[in-house]
This record gives sequence, C-alpha cells and structure tokens, in this order.
Amino acid sequence: MPENTSLRRGRPGYDQQGILDVAVAAFNEYGYDATSMGVLAERLGLSKSAIYHHFTSKDEILDRALDSALSALEGVLEDADAAGGRAADRLDLVLRGAVHVLVDRLPSVTLLLRVRGNTEVERRALERRRAFDRRVTALVSEAQAEGSLRSDLDASVVSRLTFGMINSLVEWYRPGGAETADRLADDVVAVALDGLRMPTSNRIADLLA
Repeated sequence: MPENTSLRRGRPGYDQQGILDVAVAAFNEYGYDATSMGVLAERLGLSKSAIYHHFTSKDEILDRALDSALSALEGVLEDADAAGGRAADRLDLVLRGAVHVLVDRLPSVTLLLRVRGNTEVERRALERRRAFDRRVTALVSEAQAEGSLRSDLDASVVSRLTFGMINSLVEWYRPGGAETADRLADDVVAVALDGLRMPTSNRIADLLA
C-alpha cells in the first residue's frame, strides 16, 4: 500500500486528506462500486483531473482509506504486545484500543466493515483483517491457557462475538453524543470480559463485599 502520506496541494480548499474524507463519505453512502469519479468530482466541486492530481485511481482512494483503518487496528495489537504482562490484560488493552480506533476513524472503519472482496484492494484488506482476527483469537487462547479467562468457550467464537459487539458501534454511534470513547471502552470491557474472567481472590472479595 502507498506509504507516502504527504499532502499534495491542488485546488485551494482541498488537500489529499480532504478529498479522501469526502470520498469515504460517498463510498459509505452509495457503495464503492456505485460511486464513480464523476460522482466524487460533483461532490467536491472539482474536475476529475483535479482529483487525479492527488490520486491515480478510485482504487487508490479506497486503498488509502482502508489502510487508515487497518493500520490503526494493527497498531493497537503492537501497543498491547509492547505493554507485556498477562494475556488478559493485553486483551483488555486491545479491546479498549479498538473502540478508540472506531470512534476516531469511524468513516474508514465503517468502510472496512462493508468491503466484500470484489477488487484486489478489497481482498488485500480482508486478508489483513483476517490476520488481525487470528492474532486476537490467539490472545484469547493465551488468556484462557494462563487461567485468566474461562476455557469452556471456543477462543475464535469469543473473538468473533466480542468484535461483533465493537463493530456494531458503526451502526449506532454518532460523534458528539453523551458517550465518550473512554466510556464506550469501559462498557465494552465490562460486557465482554466480566462474563469471561476467572474470579481471583480479590475479585471474590469484591463480589462478597
């Protein structure tokens, strides 16, 4: 995927990121296949040639948008690995980080969750998403093996259900509401992990208090 993230100036009022933001909104509204460069030009108030000054194709725009979401999610895993500690604690960090990514990059994550593999760009994105899912499942398995999470549940099912809950935020979460990213992350962890954690002596004491 393109690594050059520098902003190239074209017509005043739109840089590369500005065009990308408008394009992602259009892809989410109309669907990627149904959104032509002509539609994007009309929404931007630019000529198609002005858009081509920033992006070589519609596929490149999609590539950049999906990479934004995937790189952020992959970064959450890297940060959790770097933190070290118990697998359950790292899983907690991953879930919280994923919620923050969704809130911070809601349009691009929404687009990621809607791709179906119809193009090479989409297929590459789906493979990266599957790799992310496998790493989360492995982390769940590690937490089960260390005795931090219940072991009577299949790790892949736990991973799918937990991220199904996180991903559902794209359907109803709207920025600027009463729920902050931190509050949403607390809620997700409470719902997802409190029913999975094995009780510790401190936890039992808390419950009996």
